[in-house]
Parts: sequence; C-alpha cells; structure tokens
Amino acid sequence: MKKALRIIGFIFLGFILALGIIYLLLNEPLPKGESGAEADALALRMMEALDKPAWDSTQTINWTFAGSHHYEWDKAEHVVRVRWDEHAVILNPKDNSGVVEKGENYSASEVQELIQTALNYFNNDSFWLYAPFKAFDSGTERSIVTLKDGQKGLKITYTQGGTTPGDSYVWLLDANNRPKAVKMWVSIIPIGGLKFSWGNYTRVGEGAWIAQDHQLFEGVNIAIEDLRPLTQ
Repeated sequence: MKKALRIIGFIFLGFILALGIIYLLLNEPLPKGESGAEADALALRMMEALDKPAWDSTQTINWTFAGSHHYEWDKAEHVVRVRWDEHAVILNPKDNSGVVEKGENYSASEVQELIQTALNYFNNDSFWLYAPFKAFDSGTERSIVTLKDGQKGLKITYTQGGTTPGDSYVWLLDANNRPKAVKMWVSIIPIGGLKFSWGNYTRVGEGAWIAQDHQLFEGVNIAIEDLRPLTQ
C-alpha cells in the first residue's frame, strides 16, 4: 500500500511539474499598448476587410459551436434559440432573459440555471463567431501593441459587459487587415497569450466574412459549423 501511494505521489508531482513547465513556456504578460486614433483606424480597417455593414444587415444566422452547442439567432428580433444535450432555451440576450422549452419538466431553480447556462454559452460561443465586429462595443478599449516576437497587434480590452469583463484580445492581421490569429488574456484560461488561428473564411448572410476554424495546436480546433441564414 505504501509503495502504491508513493508511486501515485510521484505521478502527481510529475503532473504538477509538467503543468508548471508548460505555464512558464507559454505564459506571456499582457502587453501594454498605445491607444488613440491610429488604433481606432486599424480596428476600422479590420472590420472593413470583413464587411461589417454586411454583418449588420444579416438578420438571421444558424451555427454550431465545437460540435455541441447549436444556435438559431434572429439578430433583427434579438432572440436566439440555444440547444445542447437535451435542453433548449429561447434567449433575449439584450436583457439577459429567457424561456426554457418544456420548462414544466424542471423546477424553478433548474429553469434559472438553464437560462444562465444558455446565456453563458451564447456570450462565449458568439464571440468566436463574430468577435472582430465587436471592436467598438460599449466598454471596449483599443490599442496597438508590439508582441515579444516583434509582431504588431490590435489589442481590444472589454472593460464591461458579457460574462467575463476585463478580458483582452490581441488581433494579428494579414496584409489585407483580415484577422489571421488572436492571442488571448482571459480569466477562464490561466495561461496568458494563448494563440488561436482565425481562418477558413466563408461569406454568410449579406456577405460578411466569418472564420470557421480557430486552431490552437495541430488537431485542436474550435470549429464553427453549419453556418447559414435560418431561411435556408
């Protein structure tokens, strides 16, 4: 028994050590940036490259996030149906309210928990859908930063709103000002500066460009699938 406990202890310590090494290798401090007209202009060029007016004109959109959360979003009416597992919730994200489908099968506390879960899912998953278009949302701060590898980036900090205010994202743009990757400093990820690709673009709705793939490492991809207007 003592030998088995020692083996388990060594494995646990090895695991903790491995996590510490990964943290030291990958963690980056949040870079400081220069705010002002230049940063605002770069953010506008980014949104122009993706055709934000077309996104604003798109009234409905359907998508699946990471193969598990399904959305039917009526942007014009500010209503979204969120489905996961055996649950379905009709949300009004503007006032954080919702209705649980087949709510009679749940207690009052379960209904509120499902509505909050759906809201959390929507806040997170819709960000992966159209984050570049949120650069001028209320409570955002824009700045230009220089990363440790010398690359310039557009930093967007969200000081309010959403599920995790205070998060920062640094967009890396290609020669046409279209996002090719994003680095994240967010409260739900303990390692700062993790980099996700922003690629495999397709046009949706009225013609806005949306990235369908967000790859962290080879084989680790947060995919946006089944992307189309609800009318199709």
